[in-house]
Amino acid sequence: FWQVIEKLYREKWSQEDGVGCIILSPTNDLAGQIWEVVRKVGKHHNFSGGAIVKRTGIEQEKERINSLNILVCTPGRLVQHFDETPNFDCSNLQILVLDEADQILDKNFKSQVDIILSQIPKARQTLLFSATQTKSVKDLARVSLKNPEYISVHEQASTATPDNLEQCAMIVPLEQKLNMLWSFIKRHLKSKILVFLSSVKQVKFVYEIFKKLRPGIPLKCMHGRMKYEVQQAIVAEFSESTSVLFSTDIFSRGLDIGNVDWVVQVDCPESVALYIHRVGRTARYNKKGKSLIFLCPEEERMLEKLKATESKIPINVRKPKVEQLEQISQNVAAVLVKFPNLQQLGKRAFVTYLKSVYLQGDKEVFDLSRFSAESFAAYASSLGLPVTPKIRFVSHKKNVSKKDMKDIDVKQMKHKAEVIEINPQVNRYMLADDGPDDDILYPKKPNTDANIYDGLDDILSPKVPGTDTHMEPEKIDELAARPLKKKKLKINMHRPVGTRVKYDDEGNAIDPLASLAEEVGPEDVIHKDKILQRYAEMLREMQEDDKEDKAQHKKSLHEKKFEKKMKLKRRRQEETDAVSDDSGSEPDRNQNMSSKGKKKYFNNSDDDEGGDAAKGRDLLAQQEALALKLLGKMHD
Repeated sequence: FWQVIEKLYREKWSQEDGVGCIILSPTNDLAGQIWEVVRKVGKHHNFSGGAIVKRTGIEQEKERINSLNILVCTPGRLVQHFDETPNFDCSNLQILVLDEADQILDKNFKSQVDIILSQIPKARQTLLFSATQTKSVKDLARVSLKNPEYISVHEQASTATPDNLEQCAMIVPLEQKLNMLWSFIKRHLKSKILVFLSSVKQVKFVYEIFKKLRPGIPLKCMHGRMKYEVQQAIVAEFSESTSVLFSTDIFSRGLDIGNVDWVVQVDCPESVALYIHRVGRTARYNKKGKSLIFLCPEEERMLEKLKATESKIPINVRKPKVEQLEQISQNVAAVLVKFPNLQQLGKRAFVTYLKSVYLQGDKEVFDLSRFSAESFAAYASSLGLPVTPKIRFVSHKKNVSKKDMKDIDVKQMKHKAEVIEINPQVNRYMLADDGPDDDILYPKKPNTDANIYDGLDDILSPKVPGTDTHMEPEKIDELAARPLKKKKLKINMHRPVGTRVKYDDEGNAIDPLASLAEEVGPEDVIHKDKILQRYAEMLREMQEDDKEDKAQHKKSLHEKKFEKKMKLKRRRQEETDAVSDDSGSEPDRNQNMSSKGKKKYFNNSDDDEGGDAAKGRDLLAQQEALALKLLGKMHD
């Protein structure tokens, strides 16, 4: 970084000059860490810079990227800006820096690096940094290096790893790896431990299971599917506390985490170089550190490569203490029963591990044919799975390498797809991808036929009969004579009722209602006479009910009217009695005179019968008697 700052300073670089240096990193986390170092180194200069590490905010980056002097990014994000950012210009680029150059120049970044190199000037200074630097002439020629100068910090060192790093290896059967990891963590509860696993699904599964079992130390996990902000938070927490971090190889390169006590590699690294990068997370800056790797008996060839003279890795082999090994398979199975969602995750962890082994290019170390079916079943049982998950393979006549697998046309292989059993005597298999999963160790080919990849996590089953093209004629006739299984039809539960089409003996379509009438019987289902008779009865009943309702309504009206009259009569009677009691004839006269002015009502309705008529006559008699009495008083 001092060299980058010094060169731009001598050129008197400013914001108007645009991008002067590009630093490429294979991961976002490493790019963010590089940018922090650049900020510290160049804080006394006026250079502008930035790190393109987030997965969002590209619109803001497009507005400012042309004014940055130092740009730290990943190859994929830089290519995105070349494609989408208008007027993005790197024609004045002075320095190109590749951190972890051996990984960036690998075939996984080949297309992206080629695009970047085609957009920048060839007259530039190129710096490559890595703990395991490539010396391939082909790779160096791609970045326009002629007569490069190699600088090694520890060129004269006797070992490729730090001297204060204690390295150990254990030969552990596949089905005992999880038990060994649990036992190791339980015996180192006060240490900061970094655990490497080969796939994202394994990291998720082991983290969730151990979190449910509670070993007594904080647990964390980190993988490439997490958001950048989450990854940064996990790295910060792991740096400041004693805990166990389960991670994929995203954590294996470049990240500077202080005071890591142990680096545990549960799964074998794909190469000696990756082993060096993994153990490089501890014993940094003259501090002590320890590393431990679990190797299956089928992977002992890796131990020989690590101990080889050219590797310069001093590693000691230790035997596991069986008496201190804790068996947690039953506990894991109990957790899967209590949390059913983890069972599917366990199946995927099983499958992705076998994929990672199968897709490795070094077949001297990684060869599935060395594993027996019993070891796979025992491994599945150690993960708490009740049955051994299936894996879908595609057979091929020749042993196809990992590189050639990308060039195979999947459509031409469609007729060769079959489920076969892993056989120790047969090692010519090609693993088929079973869906979108970035655990696969090579980029998936676009526009592949999805029919080949149906059925995730299949159980290991014997070879399907009838797929061998060199079968004997008698066997073919025997298979042809077997009755074919009928394909089950899917019932449409949302089909409208009565829309099913039936056919008669002659093949003519029958109306749904007509077919229903035939099923009931030969007689007519609808009888018009009975319907008319029923309608007549209903009409008669309705008329009778209507008469009763009218009579009841009329009676209620008469009762209300009579009750109103009686209330009026009682009120008048009370007024008359009150006047007669107060004073003699004069009040009576006044009362009589007032009564003459008031209306009198008589019930002369011809419709009244019985009690109503009698009440009317009584009222009339009382009124006549009252009138005679008043006339008598007047004569007196």
